[in-house]
Amino acid sequence: MPLKGKVALIPGSVRGIGKTIALDLASHGASLALTRFDWDTDFTAMETSFSEAGVPFHIIDIDLRKTDQISDLMATVISRFGRLDILINNIERGGMPVVHGKYTREQWDLEQETTLRAKQWLGEQAMPHLKASGNGCLINISSIAGITGRTGPAALLFNDGYAAANRGITVLTETWARIGAPEVRVNELMLGLMETRHGPRTRGWNLLTIEQQKALTGHTLLGRIGLMDDVVRAVRFLILEAPFMTGSTLRLDGGYVLGGETVPPMPPGIL
Repeated sequence: MPLKGKVALIPGSVRGIGKTIALDLASHGASLALTRFDWDTDFTAMETSFSEAGVPFHIIDIDLRKTDQISDLMATVISRFGRLDILINNIERGGMPVVHGKYTREQWDLEQETTLRAKQWLGEQAMPHLKASGNGCLINISSIAGITGRTGPAALLFNDGYAAANRGITVLTETWARIGAPEVRVNELMLGLMETRHGPRTRGWNLLTIEQQKALTGHTLLGRIGLMDDVVRAVRFLILEAPFMTGSTLRLDGGYVLGGETVPPMPPGIL
């Protein structure tokens, strides 16, 4: 899918992964519909970055927890650009146990509202427009918390509600792949420990001891934290290089999920 003339909606694009993905799509010619809500101290920097990107863009202020506003969001995108070709379903607000401690109902509800519920309404509202494009692409961003839960070294990073919400994203991915076919490809990008998600550029990371940080990277087969470049390369692959891929989950975790088990020597067997 060549991106010049295409329109991408990237919620949660004030900073971090959403902003980085959006700027990469802009560098390939896509027009951008962007949403923001919190992190208002970064709003000016966001506006400057996208003004310098050299593509048409429009920023919408919206609290995506208020699902009754999402239909108006889609109407704004279509009114502004006339089409929608790509949705990067990025919004989330993960709760780190090391930050929040024991669950409160408010924290649980916040994780469900952002990580799962907002994605549900965004995907449903976007689907008719993605189908109308004839070659739509929807990428659900999720976390390996949906596989690991609150276990092992990552138990300090992944709360139960966040893990449950991410498990639900896979259900949405597979259902929407059936609904969207053949006009829309729907895939899931499942992230492990990344710079700005579960990693060193989050407030929770600095609450971990050096030993706890080393346990996390030591559990990752590639022995490092994922970079923003790793994420944008994977997104670019799903949009541009995977025309026969839908309903799939691409796990970008450096081997964290596999890292807890060793491979023993092959036994001699019986001759």
